[in-house]
Amino acid sequence: MNKGAAGPVFIYDEEEIHYKFNENHPFNQDRLTMTVDLLRKSGALPDSALRKPRSATDNELLRVHSQAYMEAVKALSCSVPEDRWVREATRFGLDTDDTPYFAGMHDITAKVVGGSITAVDLVMSGKAPHALHLGGGLHHALQSKGAGFCVYNDASAAIAHAKETYGAKVLYVDTDVHHGDGVQWGFYTDPQVCTLSIHETGKFLFPGTGAVNERGEGEAFGTSINVPVEPYTEDDSWLECFSEVLTETIARFQPDIIISQHGCDAHALDPLAHVHCSMRVYKAMPELIHQLAHQWCAGRWVALGGGGYDIWRVVPRAWSLLWLVMSEQAVLDQLEAQPQLALPQAWLDAWQSKSPVQLADTWLDPVETWAPIPRRQAIAEKNRHTKELSMLYLK
Repeated sequence: MNKGAAGPVFIYDEEEIHYKFNENHPFNQDRLTMTVDLLRKSGALPDSALRKPRSATDNELLRVHSQAYMEAVKALSCSVPEDRWVREATRFGLDTDDTPYFAGMHDITAKVVGGSITAVDLVMSGKAPHALHLGGGLHHALQSKGAGFCVYNDASAAIAHAKETYGAKVLYVDTDVHHGDGVQWGFYTDPQVCTLSIHETGKFLFPGTGAVNERGEGEAFGTSINVPVEPYTEDDSWLECFSEVLTETIARFQPDIIISQHGCDAHALDPLAHVHCSMRVYKAMPELIHQLAHQWCAGRWVALGGGGYDIWRVVPRAWSLLWLVMSEQAVLDQLEAQPQLALPQAWLDAWQSKSPVQLADTWLDPVETWAPIPRRQAIAEKNRHTKELSMLYLK
C-alpha cells in the first residue's frame, strides 16, 4: 500500500444480518458477526476502515433483474403477502427450501446490493484502492428468479454499475465451491465482462452448471471461464488450477477492475460440498488476486462474501484472512514464520460457549494431522486436464 494513500475499506452494517430466511436455514448470518468480532479482537479492523452501505435504487436493481421479478420480491416482502403473490412465488423461485420468501426481504437485499455498489464507487473513484463487502456475494440469483439462497444478485449489480457508470472492463472471479451461475448467465454475451469460476463439478453439486464448454456467446465467446474440479480436491491441486487460469486470464483480458466472490465452502469441513481444501487456500487466493490487481488494474479490487456453512470453524477465519491480505496486516508476517499461530484468546472465549463444536484455535489448519485422500494423484491429474481445457479459448 502506498504511504499516504487511502487504505482499503470494509463495507459493513449490522443490519445486514437480517438477510436471513429462517432459524434453521444453513445461510446463517452469525458468521458475519463472528468475522467482524475476530477482526476487531485481532486489532485488524479500525473504525476508520468501516463504511456503511446504502440501499440500491430500483433502477440499479433493474440493470440485472426484471421488473416483474422485482415487483414479486416487493410483494412477498410484506409480513402477510396477498394470496395472488403467494401463488406466484413458485414462478419466481421464492418458495423453495433453499430460497423461501421472508418479511422485509426486498429492503434488506437492496441494502446488500447497495453495499456492493458502494464498494465499486469507492474503488473506481479512487477513494480506496480496495473494498471488501462480506455481506455480498449472492451470485446465484437470476434475472427473474431467486435461487441458491440468493434473492437479488449483488455481484451482477456491482459489475453492471462498474460497466455502465465508469465504462470499466470487469473481471469477475468466483471462488465459491458452487458455480457462479447467476453472474455468468447475466453477462454471457457481454465482451466487457469476463467471468472466471472455480468450483466443484456440477455433476455432483448445485447448481449443476459451470462446465468447461460454457465459454460465452457471440462477441463474448472466450470470456466465460469455468474450472470444475473433482470432489475431494485438495489445496495443491485447487491452487494450481486457480493460479494458472487466473494469471493467464487477466493477462489476456486486461480488466480495469477485479470483482471477486469469496465463498469459503470448498473447505474440508463445509457440510454442503465435497472439496477438501484447508484454510491455506483462503490466504493464497486473495494474495494472488491482490498481486494481480496491482499488476494489471492499478490495484482496483472489490471483494465480496458468499457461501460458507461451517460458520464456527471455517467462515470467520477464511473471511478474516481475506481482509488481513487486502489490508496488509502485520499478522501475515507472523503467520509465515509461525503457521500454527493462535487465534486471539478473547475471541475463542467469546464464542466457544455458543458453538456446538470445538472451535479451531489457529489461523491455519494442521493439515499434517488430516487423513490423506486415497485418490489424490488421480484427482490432481483429472483437474489438470480440466484446467487445460478451460484455457483453450481465452480471449
